[in-house]
Amino acid sequence: MELQKEQAVNFLQLIVAGKIDEAYEKYVSPDLRHHNPYFAGDAESLKQAMRENDGMSPNKTLEVKQTIEEGEKVMVFSHIKQNPNDLGGAAVHIFRFSEGKIIEMWDVGQPVPEESPNKNGMF
Repeated sequence: MELQKEQAVNFLQLIVAGKIDEAYEKYVSPDLRHHNPYFAGDAESLKQAMRENDGMSPNKTLEVKQTIEEGEKVMVFSHIKQNPNDLGGAAVHIFRFSEGKIIEMWDVGQPVPEESPNKNGMF
């Protein structure tokens, strides 16, 4: 049986691979609510936005940097690029699980700057 953090990562990897319907069928509760301020808060609106993004950026990549699981919540910190030449951005996805499915989701992101005084880097 997959751990919740494995489910969260697998969900994101399927989304990035353009397998949005499969990701939803396998990992998302029909009662999903999300907190992305750019879309209505229901599962279908977010799924449609993911399909549109896949159409615009079919070569996007996601590199998971770390995951944290605590109770019903999972955090996935990753580097997402819309295409191979893109500097990309840091993203944090937070999932809440119920009965083995994603029931609630938050996401925050920050673009990777071309130059930074921070020698530690974003990752």
